[in-house]
Amino acid sequence: MNLLITRHDKIGDFVLTLPMIKLAKEQLPDTNITVLVSKANYEFAKNIDFIDEVVLYEKKALPLAKRLRKVRYEMSISAYSDTRLAMALLLAGIKKRVSPATKIAQIFANIRIKQRRSQVKMREFEYNIELLRAVFPQIKPEFSRPVLEFTDDEKKAIYQHFKDEFGINDNERLIVLHPGYGGSSDGNLRLDDYLELGKIVSKTQGTKCVFSFGPDDKKTYEYVSKKISYDAVLFKSKLSLIDYCKLACNFSLFVSTSTGPMHLAAAVNTPTFSFFGNTLFASDKRWGSINENQTNFCIAKKYDRATFEEIKAKFIEAINV
Repeated sequence: MNLLITRHDKIGDFVLTLPMIKLAKEQLPDTNITVLVSKANYEFAKNIDFIDEVVLYEKKALPLAKRLRKVRYEMSISAYSDTRLAMALLLAGIKKRVSPATKIAQIFANIRIKQRRSQVKMREFEYNIELLRAVFPQIKPEFSRPVLEFTDDEKKAIYQHFKDEFGINDNERLIVLHPGYGGSSDGNLRLDDYLELGKIVSKTQGTKCVFSFGPDDKKTYEYVSKKISYDAVLFKSKLSLIDYCKLACNFSLFVSTSTGPMHLAAAVNTPTFSFFGNTLFASDKRWGSINENQTNFCIAKKYDRATFEEIKAKFIEAINV
């Protein structure tokens, strides 16, 4: 069977579909799995071993439908849908089009699954798995961690390069703080509070403080680099997403708001210490990550000092495990 799974939005959202995709590959014999993704995730998806083919999403429904029609997909499952995508799947001639029964886009699907995700009865990745199980009830929902696996040589090679570049000792544990975000999170620490947590790391024996920045974190990097008053690595990543995952395998703890890099770290089962918005929809009850060891806080945009002191106490416990 040719199965098309679509998730054409942000990095973190796509990572939260990976357990569903992996379960489909493991438990549906003789199934060729194609994923349709956004440009941000295209190269990443091509390097995941349980994905057979990758299609790049485009906004124009007719050209996309023509490309999809070249492969005779028996079924599509849309973990997230909009009208353009749903119309393209219809025009592509896919006979079974599975979608959550939400938004106007559902009128183009012919297998509509009522999930009411806004009620947040489970996490996003669990909703995705339940979408798969709605059409393949034999699927067992339990999945192994890490979801993304790499060889020891792959992990060691990229870590050695990182250590050589920044002069990190072999016996130092890396505590990585990623203070930036792409605007998708409703809850995050102030930069000065990230700096305070970093100072704690710098004074903890056997640990190395690393601040991680993505391509869109220029202002955040400038602020941290000017304000920091202790020894720490300032890492402006130019790595591909798959290589960032390989590097994250070597982190002892990843600290951030709910953003793409957090979900990448979670995909390789790195422990996370994460901040979410304090509404139900923005909370970890909906957007919690897929790793086993996670410490989550739901905080207001203008949180008080008492909240930060609570976070700091838990952080000290986490880095001294």
